[in-house]
Amino acid sequence: MLVRSRVALALLVVLAACEGGGGGARPTAQPATTATMEAASTVPGLTTATTAFPVWETATAEGPRVPVYDSPDSPQPSRTFASPNPLYGGGTIRVFLVKEHQGDWLNVYLPARPNGSTGWIRKSDVSVSSHTFRMVIELGAKRLVAYDKTDVIFDEPIAVGESATPSTVGLFYTTELIIPQGQPQYGPYAWGLSAYSEILYDFGGGDGQMGIHGTNDPSSIGRAVSNGCIRLANANITRLVDMLPVAGVPVEIRA
Repeated sequence: MLVRSRVALALLVVLAACEGGGGGARPTAQPATTATMEAASTVPGLTTATTAFPVWETATAEGPRVPVYDSPDSPQPSRTFASPNPLYGGGTIRVFLVKEHQGDWLNVYLPARPNGSTGWIRKSDVSVSSHTFRMVIELGAKRLVAYDKTDVIFDEPIAVGESATPSTVGLFYTTELIIPQGQPQYGPYAWGLSAYSEILYDFGGGDGQMGIHGTNDPSSIGRAVSNGCIRLANANITRLVDMLPVAGVPVEIRA
């Protein structure tokens, strides 16, 4: 069973590299409420179950920090991630997407620059759960498709980064789900991603983290207009939030 962790209220969050002409302010927010859901079989890392559908694993921090090593043989960590994430007001627990297992270690995708970074963490520092969901974002077609196992459960149009500030291509994952407060340009929900803008390294008080969020400008859907983030119509992101775990969902962004 996969349980979406219930977290305390956040005070402030950062969603940077999102809104063209949106003022660039940090969206004041609280973490989204959560629920319990059934998972498929648990298999190590990003492997394939006998029923031919992908099963993904999520590693959730158990303590106040997660040391990351370049390899299981490294004597010292190369970096450490605080949990909860201090940029989100202390309300969002650190989550990593698992790439592979090796004994007492996990190779995980990191929510950090450079894009696509990986590192090794101790299994004893996290709890591991599994699920069968993923998202695929087609920038050219301007659509977001979500899958459960091999079934399409969501397929809707999106807005993407404009030519000067394009959305970053690669394999990423959702790092947290927040509820923006008093800033309708982000809509009712916003997912943070492990993806970062390759153009904007400093934006609106943030560090260029990309996200998936709603919008108060429905006419922007189907266009390349953002500073890198992915926009959905508010009704559609609300529907998608009801389908997916709060964090740890793979997001493949394709050109």
